Amino acid sequence: MLKPEPRSVRTLLARYACARIALVEKADPAWQRELEDVTYTLCVVTGTQSITDAIAAADEILATAERPDARPAAPAAPAAQDTVLAA
Repeated sequence: MLKPEPRSVRTLLARYACARIALVEKADPAWQRELEDVTYTLCVVTGTQSITDAIAAADEILATAERPDARPAAPAAPAAQDTVLAA
């Protein structure tokens, strides 16, 4: 499974938060649909089956993207003294 882009994950988390906040302020069917849609999308994108797991997976995706040591390292070039030349 391909990892989603961190930017997309951030956008989905922001949409999820906005919908949750809006529903607390006022029960509106449009916000309820938005919450259901973004919940489904977060689960699909993260490969999970619950919003709790999806948020945890999204947090891990973002944490990994922000750690410089999480990026794949370039292969090291062989040192000059390690090179064996045939005579």
